[in-house]
Amino acid sequence: MNDKELISIAREAQQNAYAVYSQFKVGAALLAADGQVYTGVNVENSSYGLTICAERNAVCNAVACGNRNFDKLAIYSSCSPPAMPCGACRQVLFEFAPSLQIICANDSNEIKRFMLNQLLPDGFKLKDL
Repeated sequence: MNDKELISIAREAQQNAYAVYSQFKVGAALLAADGQVYTGVNVENSSYGLTICAERNAVCNAVACGNRNFDKLAIYSSCSPPAMPCGACRQVLFEFAPSLQIICANDSNEIKRFMLNQLLPDGFKLKDL
């Protein structure tokens, strides 16, 4: 799947975000190694610490479906520059795919591309201890 298609899926998912407090809607589309795509959205909560980001939501969706091998993640937001994954999301993604390709896009057609291990160098893995 090409980047444009994955970004489009993340943009569609963004519409389902539950962002009643911040109005900051984010959609994510996670491409698994087998070609399956798993979406996620941010889901806010009155207790802000319980809010879940779109990226972690997509990972949980994939894992719940039995998939743990990921190649690429598109994150779609309306802000400029495009939203980046937070630290918690970086660590959760690192658990499964340290070399994950990350594409951040927005309504202004700005696109940023990174490798996860660039965004989280020397990420933590318990098995490495």
